[in-house]
Amino acid sequence: MRSARAEGTGSGASPASVPGSPRWRLVGLVTALAVLFVDQASKAWILYGLNLPARGTMDVMPCLSFTMVWNHAVTFGMFGGHGRWLFIAISLLAVLGLLVVLLRSRRRLVSLACGGIIGGAIGNVIDRLHYGAVVDFLHFHVGGWSWYVFNIADSGIVCGVGLWLLDSFLAERRSRNG
Repeated sequence: MRSARAEGTGSGASPASVPGSPRWRLVGLVTALAVLFVDQASKAWILYGLNLPARGTMDVMPCLSFTMVWNHAVTFGMFGGHGRWLFIAISLLAVLGLLVVLLRSRRRLVSLACGGIIGGAIGNVIDRLHYGAVVDFLHFHVGGWSWYVFNIADSGIVCGVGLWLLDSFLAERRSRNG
């Protein structure tokens, strides 16, 4: 059996080494800010630098195009854009809930996951407030196969959910083995 000190929860552990320490919270917050910044910067470049709304589509690589889509719906076009203010309210409530989880998190992957989801959700809320729709532009395709058009915020959300699932799987595995 490991001691509380070995677990990083005893009084002898340095704050930076404790899994639920401010360090991991800070990493989650920095992740949220990074996702938000890259998302908003990429959208500004797409809209005003490349003027993608006037172009419609621009091939970048054989499997990647920038394709302008004003998404009035939710993820993958669900709910057809009805209830813009409801989507904003739900997103902001989710962000508040995730901030609570982040501030209480004792695990690095959960902190990173919360940061990615928070940054992505805020990025899409900013779009809904500013443009009335989310700016989507990344379009992957190969041959006849085509993926939904999405943005960096969506990527932060999906990667965050993936990290959270991975953490859950690893935690379950640790509890069975330990």
